[in-house]
Amino acid sequence: MKRVRDDSASTSEAGEEAAAEEDALEEPLRGPIASQPAGLPSTSFAERARYIPLRLSHDERKLLRLLESALNVSEYTDKVDILTWRNKNQRVNAQIRDLCAILSGLMVATNYKKGQDLIRDRSFADNEEFFQDIFELGRRYKILNPDKMRSEYGKLMYLLMDSAEPAIQEMLEFKCVRQLRTVYNFLEERSGLAMLDDSLMHTATAEIIAGERPRHEVQRDIKVKEKAREALSRRYRSARLSEEEILLCIYSISDNNSYLLFNRDPIDRFIHFFHRYFKSDSHEPGYSLAIQGGRDGARLTHNHERQYHYVLQSLTLWREISTEMFKLWYLAESDMLREGNSYRLCDTGQGLNRVQSAPQVGKAMQQILNRVQSRIGSWVGSSVVHLGDHNVPNALMFIDKYTQVDRTHCASSFSVSGF
Repeated sequence: MKRVRDDSASTSEAGEEAAAEEDALEEPLRGPIASQPAGLPSTSFAERARYIPLRLSHDERKLLRLLESALNVSEYTDKVDILTWRNKNQRVNAQIRDLCAILSGLMVATNYKKGQDLIRDRSFADNEEFFQDIFELGRRYKILNPDKMRSEYGKLMYLLMDSAEPAIQEMLEFKCVRQLRTVYNFLEERSGLAMLDDSLMHTATAEIIAGERPRHEVQRDIKVKEKAREALSRRYRSARLSEEEILLCIYSISDNNSYLLFNRDPIDRFIHFFHRYFKSDSHEPGYSLAIQGGRDGARLTHNHERQYHYVLQSLTLWREISTEMFKLWYLAESDMLREGNSYRLCDTGQGLNRVQSAPQVGKAMQQILNRVQSRIGSWVGSSVVHLGDHNVPNALMFIDKYTQVDRTHCASSFSVSGF
């Protein structure tokens, strides 16, 4: 007598296997991982995703090379930011059109068919979407890679800043600026925001630190992370959102975690060792933090206790700014490229600079400063946020100032196991 197959039993077994897989995925990573930004719950990916740029696709990276080449040969700021009696709007219009012409020519040289479609019987205004896309992806790439495009990015932002002026837009007959494409608005357009609230997001985007752990433990964490990514891509795929696009969003958030690991976490280690080896009310002979103006390059005079608090508040402020850097960068670009936010070209004591207000960055910085002051409990020196003045002329200078911080510290060479 043949045995009848029990479909209900097989269905139950499949359900148990799926549940077991889910339990395995929910298991936390065992090794040390990059911590979440302070002040945000570990699952607050929705708020972070608003300011995290979407990683460039393969095709976008080809366009990026065209943009970098065009900006490399451009003399935009040399010809625009000068004091002369000639009409500036005409110079700006001519320089932007020259750059667009270079981009069009490079496109023809790179891909003849697409290049022909771009320039055949068409004006720059007809190709508005192409120029908006190529300028926007350059901005995205720079935020995700602060060490890249060191000179090209300044040209790009100043060009886009000028193009946002109504008079220039009228002369160009098209807009060069479009909204920065972030993980949040990418998912919002495709009805995929629910993924950001999934508990697997932390595992799928965590930075795995090897340290001195056995190799099998590291490999185990990597496999758990990969399974979490696969589960998310299957769970939230739809007709409007493919698995590849979901993975692109996950990788983009992982890029932000990687930035925090190499830029924010070393400052955490600095603070950790600073607390371990120094006290505010006492010091060992020969290890005083006291400084005197005019000696060994010091410009201030502080006793040990005052200098202790000064160092601690500086490190804490740097730490908070590094945590919020993507948000600050997003707001900085919004301030710079906002229509009607004009600037003044004037000598700030460091050459000719564009002095422009940055209200959104200023507000965010004030919130960070208040948070640090409440945590520290005291403050040494001035607490004024300089933006849009001779000290920090515009939001671009602000970003450039704080992206130098990670290049000045050496805490990244400290052993993680000793932390």
